[in-house]
Amino acid sequence: MKKLHHVLAVAAMLLLVLALLLTSFQLAIYGDPDYRFYEREYAKYNVTESLDMEMEDVMDVTEKMMDYLIGRRPELSVITDVDGQTQDFFNEQDRLHMADVKNLFLGGLTLRWVLLAAAAVLIALLVLLKGDWRRIIPRAYFIALGIFLAVTVLLGALFASDFTKYFTIFHEIFFTNDLWLFDPATDYMIRMLPEGFFYDMVMRIGGCFLGSLAVLLVIFLVWRHFLGKGHRQTKNEKYK
Repeated sequence: MKKLHHVLAVAAMLLLVLALLLTSFQLAIYGDPDYRFYEREYAKYNVTESLDMEMEDVMDVTEKMMDYLIGRRPELSVITDVDGQTQDFFNEQDRLHMADVKNLFLGGLTLRWVLLAAAAVLIALLVLLKGDWRRIIPRAYFIALGIFLAVTVLLGALFASDFTKYFTIFHEIFFTNDLWLFDPATDYMIRMLPEGFFYDMVMRIGGCFLGSLAVLLVIFLVWRHFLGKGHRQTKNEKYK
């Protein structure tokens, strides 16, 4: 029975960490309502020069695109001054691909709540089975943390070694078409979001994820400290 208790706890913590990973995507992408990270990236990669646009117009396109991706805007269409003409910034391929991205992103946010609910059910089952959850859960988190840190380091090393290769593999896994293959000569969106932007965004997501893991680590370390302290006090009172 004790083995079952530990399995339930580790499974719950793995689900919790997965939910944190999905939340990290949301925090990295939407954590700054003014999109200052995007503006800094555009300046870094000379996006305004590439598009022949003013930064104010690029940021307007960005805000409307981000509203579309999270479901606050029904259509991906922005009339603006780009490349010396007043026209729609997005073409049909952009709209089709970004519809796929929107479904993937919103699906991930929904999955996040499913994972949290499943973790809560597993913890409730652990309590109902009279497992020593106060001691087991912190230990289970440390195990889950070790697993995910190992995976994160491996993925980080892969992306750092050849970002283009593994960025391509990512798209081949999550998209069933080749609409993500853009031509900078005809597609303004890929000029606005060059590969370097995505590399920096992956690093930003990783930072949010590791930061959230560290916060939980501190919480569980404090939890275990006070639990051990309480156990020692109870033991001392017993032998008085």
